[in-house]
Amino acid sequence: MTAQTLTADAVLKRPTTPVQRLQRTLHAHPWISPAVVLVAAYVVFSLLNERFAQPGIQSLLIQQTAVVAALAIGQTLIILTAGIDLSVGAIAILAMMVSAKAAAENGLSGPAALALGLVVGAGAGLLNGVLVTRLSLPPFIVTLGTLSMFTALTLIYTRGTSIQGSVLPDLLNWTGNSFAVGEFRITVGVLLVLGLYAGVGYALSQTAWGQHVYAVGDDPEAARLSGVSARRVLLSVYVVAGVIYAVAAWVLIGRAGAASPNALSDANLASITAVVIGGTSLFGGRGTLIGTLLGALIVQSFTLGLGLARVDEHYRLLAVGALVILAVAADQWIRKARA
Repeated sequence: MTAQTLTADAVLKRPTTPVQRLQRTLHAHPWISPAVVLVAAYVVFSLLNERFAQPGIQSLLIQQTAVVAALAIGQTLIILTAGIDLSVGAIAILAMMVSAKAAAENGLSGPAALALGLVVGAGAGLLNGVLVTRLSLPPFIVTLGTLSMFTALTLIYTRGTSIQGSVLPDLLNWTGNSFAVGEFRITVGVLLVLGLYAGVGYALSQTAWGQHVYAVGDDPEAARLSGVSARRVLLSVYVVAGVIYAVAAWVLIGRAGAASPNALSDANLASITAVVIGGTSLFGGRGTLIGTLLGALIVQSFTLGLGLARVDEHYRLLAVGALVILAVAADQWIRKARA
């Protein structure tokens, strides 16, 4: 046995402290931290106001979380590649308004209008992806620019007018249909979002594409040397994210009962907040969709729970902002486990 082997064995067998073991556990399972925070939030808010745990309030919370949770799926994919998408809300609104206006004013059937919205979402994502991969522009700058472009295109196309759900095909309103599960009421949109989480989560964890997404986010050069085309992976991520944003827009039509160009004004920050609080690293390569879903629930739980506790809105924003900073600080600390 060589001295090098002995040294390696000594490093592997080196005793670790409880704090180091905690770091490694959280690094391997990023969803644990948001799960603990969510449970703590439910306990605290239920003690502050017993109405918080009632089925009616929880049904409302879940329905309110659905749209941001859907948008956060696409945001997670992009942040996993060490990027960020500031155009998430603008893409969703553009896809929604094109789909709704084509159905209401041009007579498109429900399936055709929905397909058109998905194509618009994919096209917008493709534009972001091309600018990032082909021109090597920073994702922050690209999506900041396309945020303004897509917003302007939506306002030009719709002239700032909303379209009521009553004039839209049944399919576009379908996601707003609800049914009872015991004392809870669940909408089709919520089930659709959960299906998205299951499908994209499977793709990330069980397919070569998912492994390539993590590899590109963790170390693009190492991924390239191992035969992974970082450009193709990045391009596919932005296109998939665009399609997911369009699906989120479909859920929003059902939730709001209308298509409005003024909706989702805070979607960009809300989706990023959910992803960061959910344990996905802003540096890429680490995170799970389970954590993102928990992060979205945490944000909505804080908003609703503090509202029921009659806490001033400014303090609610303060609490969510503090959560984001703590989440990023925790990510920095957890990343040290790799050292």
